[in-house]
Amino acid sequence: MTNERILAVCRSNWEYRGIDDASVREMLDELSAHLDDASAAGRTTRDVVGDDVGAFAASWARARTPFPRRALRMVSMACFIVGWLALFGCLLRWTTELAVGADDLTFCVALIVVSVAWELRRGTLSLGRSLATGLAATLCAALLTGWLSTGGALFTLPLWAAAAMLLPGVPYAVADTRTRKATATP
Repeated sequence: MTNERILAVCRSNWEYRGIDDASVREMLDELSAHLDDASAAGRTTRDVVGDDVGAFAASWARARTPFPRRALRMVSMACFIVGWLALFGCLLRWTTELAVGADDLTFCVALIVVSVAWELRRGTLSLGRSLATGLAATLCAALLTGWLSTGGALFTLPLWAAAAMLLPGVPYAVADTRTRKATATP
C-alpha cells in the first residue's frame, strides 16, 4: 500500500470519527513523517501501521479523542441545538413560556437522533450543516405527529430553561468557531 493511500485511509477514518480538521492535519503530518522515516530506513509501511490500516487509524483516533469526551461534546451540542430551537420558539410566539406539544417533542427528539447518527456515521459537520440535515430529516416526523396528536401541550418550558440549555454547548461552539477562524487564516 502506498503512503498516499495510507494517509487517505487514515484521513477518512479520522474525519468519520469526528476529529477536528486541525488535529487531522497534525496527525497526518506526523504519520507522513513516520512513513518517510521508515522508507528512508529501508522498512515497509506495514512496519509502521501494521496489517490493518483502518484499525491503526481507529486506535490512534481513540487515543486522541476518547469516547467519554466525544460523548460529552455530542450531548452538549444536542442541548445547544434544542436550546436554540426552544429560544426561537419563545421569540417567534413572543412569550416567556413555550407550550411543548407532542409534535414539538417529536421534532426535537428526531432532530437530535438524526444529527447524532449523522455525526457518528459521516464524521464532523459544521453546526449549520448538521442542523440542516436534521431539520430536513425530521420535518416529516413532526408534521405526522402533529397531524396524529390531539394538539394539547405536554408541558410548558420557561424562557430561562431554554436559555439554560444553551450553556453546555457554548464552550464547544466557541472553540469550533475559533478553530475554523484559525484554520481559514494561513
